[in-house]
Amino acid sequence: MNEAVRAELLQMKEHDLRVRQELFDARRLGGFYVPEMEAVHRQNAARLREIIAEHGWPQEEIVGEDGAKAAWLIAQHAIGEPDFQRQTLVLLKKHGAEGKLPAWQAAYLEDRIAVQEGRPQRYGTQWIDDIRDGLTRPMPMEDPERVNELRASVGLGPLHPIPAPGPDLAPEVQAAEQANRDAWEAWFVKVGWRKK
Repeated sequence: MNEAVRAELLQMKEHDLRVRQELFDARRLGGFYVPEMEAVHRQNAARLREIIAEHGWPQEEIVGEDGAKAAWLIAQHAIGEPDFQRQTLVLLKKHGAEGKLPAWQAAYLEDRIAVQEGRPQRYGTQWIDDIRDGLTRPMPMEDPERVNELRASVGLGPLHPIPAPGPDLAPEVQAAEQANRDAWEAWFVKVGWRKK
């Protein structure tokens, strides 16, 4: 057990969550990527890369369960770093297959990468507010009929119920949300997740 690395990972995770909460409280989340949040994610990813280079992936036997979950969260939030997230997925799948990490960690990252690349997700872990009515629903899924079977295979419970359609949001709200989605799409291209 490497207590120093564990403590650092936990501190990085807490910093991420604290900044997120501060931005949420200031009503600055929910739109395009806030620069302060992006800076935290990039800083944490840079340090996690150094930790991986020195110690390998920080799995439970090295940093404990909470340290390993913190490392996973940091990788999951490194959305501006396509190569890093893809490399991390390889490590999570490898260690998951060896029983050194829970398989759901790779599943969440695999879904996030798929969504960022513009592909359907496999496990239904990525949800978004629907532009039409504002209700949160899963992003497109590869095999909706088998999603609960796939989730069970990685230790996840059944998909939460998907809400029925609600009343349409006002046209100006829908237009603002569409502009936000368009900004994200352009950003995914800019950072290298997608081609134009």
